[in-house]
Amino acid sequence: MGWESEILQIVGISVLVAGTSTLLGSLLGIPLGALVALRPFRGRNFVRTLAFTFYGFPPVLAGLLVFLLLSNAGPLGVLGWLFTPLGMVLAQTLLVTPIVMGLTISAMMSVEKRLRETALALGADERQWRVTAVHEARIGVASAVMVGFGRAISEVGAVLIVGGNIRGHTRVLTTAIVLETAQANYVAATVYGVILFAIAFLFFAILQRIQERVFS
Repeated sequence: MGWESEILQIVGISVLVAGTSTLLGSLLGIPLGALVALRPFRGRNFVRTLAFTFYGFPPVLAGLLVFLLLSNAGPLGVLGWLFTPLGMVLAQTLLVTPIVMGLTISAMMSVEKRLRETALALGADERQWRVTAVHEARIGVASAVMVGFGRAISEVGAVLIVGGNIRGHTRVLTTAIVLETAQANYVAATVYGVILFAIAFLFFAILQRIQERVFS
């Protein structure tokens, strides 16, 4: 495999894994965050604290948990996802979901405090003011997705454990940087680092433009 082909493959796997895990984390985290923020229930503060605690959930621990789940002796070993991109997506989704959920909670609760009494005073029912709250919190929710992608594309510990950094199969930009640095191939490591930064910059620039055009 040539140098250029290997770089393209690594970039493709990186974007696929990070993008998929961000999508799944958003599909799980945004509705859960909206539910916690807009529907009071017993233990809501505990759920909020738990979500915020998982902001700092160690990636290597997430990788270990997923590794144990997907190993031959684990409950999900029959899936055969260990050392595959699917396993890496599962590990990253575990990290992204609480981030998106927590930031969605913060965005919607800040809106909820301002809107609820006003909306109900103007005659809106519970469903209507919740729809309004979601609409008003849209920029904060979009920012939650951006932060989630940033966590996913920069992740190394979990994907290294679950993916195994297999050349041509599960090697992504972050694990390639670790490998090249360990082998004192600093030029290659720097190239991968620049590519990683460029991908993150491009993604955030696109989302920022979408925010400006659609959400403002």
